[in-house]
Amino acid sequence: MKINRFNPKFRKLFWIAATLALAVLLVFAFRPRPVLVDIGEITRGPLTVAVRDEARTRARNVYVVSAPVSGRLLRVGNRAGERVEAGAVIAIIQPAPATFVDERSRQEIQAGVRSAEAALALARAELEAAEARLAHARLEAGRTETLFAASVVSQSALDRARLEVLTAAAAVGNARAGVGVRQAGLEAARVRLNEPAAGSSARSVRIRAPVGGRVLRVLQESESVIGQGAPVMEIGDPGDLEVVAELLSSDAARISAGAAAVIDAWGDGPAVRGRVRQVEPYGFLKVSALGVEEQRVNVIIDPVAPPAAWSAVGHGYRVEAAVTVWRAEAVLRTPVSALFRHQGQWAVFKVEGNRAHLQRVGIGHNNGELAEVRAGLMPGERVVLHPGQSIADGVAVRIRTSMPNGQ
Repeated sequence: MKINRFNPKFRKLFWIAATLALAVLLVFAFRPRPVLVDIGEITRGPLTVAVRDEARTRARNVYVVSAPVSGRLLRVGNRAGERVEAGAVIAIIQPAPATFVDERSRQEIQAGVRSAEAALALARAELEAAEARLAHARLEAGRTETLFAASVVSQSALDRARLEVLTAAAAVGNARAGVGVRQAGLEAARVRLNEPAAGSSARSVRIRAPVGGRVLRVLQESESVIGQGAPVMEIGDPGDLEVVAELLSSDAARISAGAAAVIDAWGDGPAVRGRVRQVEPYGFLKVSALGVEEQRVNVIIDPVAPPAAWSAVGHGYRVEAAVTVWRAEAVLRTPVSALFRHQGQWAVFKVEGNRAHLQRVGIGHNNGELAEVRAGLMPGERVVLHPGQSIADGVAVRIRTSMPNGQ
């Protein structure tokens, strides 16, 4: 039987079938698809919260050797890393010779000499006057004693005469001291006029190592003229190291002496355990790499491991230190990547069946990877990691085939 395509009944059936097929396709095309998600599990176990920051190593006792006098420092023969014995000569300084006096300075010094001579003459004249007054006071005292013996003068007159003798004697002593001061001043002024003798030089000064150890750093290696007190070398024991971590003052306030620490990122070796010895009481201002002013505090950490465990580390090396501020052995934990803020509270998307449900939770301590769960979740429950905008309360989800651990 031949079908007529232009038959109205056939065309009606064709359009009905096409419409049904299109509707089925639209239903399959626009139906909600499950959202692919990564999940993590709520577990119970230990949780440690630590403060981590960059740190540096330094020898526990560093001795800075300085120049005791000004002069020319001869070339230092020791190199960084060499061992030196206590008392060994590590540097030699030739004190600077006396300099010649220019004409203007010479005239000023000569004027000072004349002034000192005049002052000395004045002091000697004052001494003569004081000695004359003393001789006169003694004569008067002798007469008064004679008259007192004859009952001509009173006891008070005799006492006044004796007092005059004592006062005059003290004045003589004062005048003699003044002469000595003026004499010394004159000699000092005359010495300044002396020219240095040709080829004369002071005896060389030898600088010796205060302790035995290794040379950590040579601050002035080449021959040069240095001033008194200028640092020349640092000596210490690189095998006896401590770690200095410059922590934010807000983090340092949570740390106490004796806190456990971990020192790592110093090389290919394993992390080294340590213990906080001191949190320095004085903070200082430091500008970060981003130009932000931060208040920092030095936290001193003593490594617990033997020096052989990290013998490759020396004085002034960069390391990383993590100081424990809180630890618990059995707490309920959730991956931090599952947390987000919802209406001012912490929340997660809990997976039940194949759907995600919004769940508010109470969070305690947080170490950046795991957070303490105080309310809202139970061990073994699963939560969505890194929830995006496509996740909402009640939405269907499908777990990825390869799931990250999330722990």
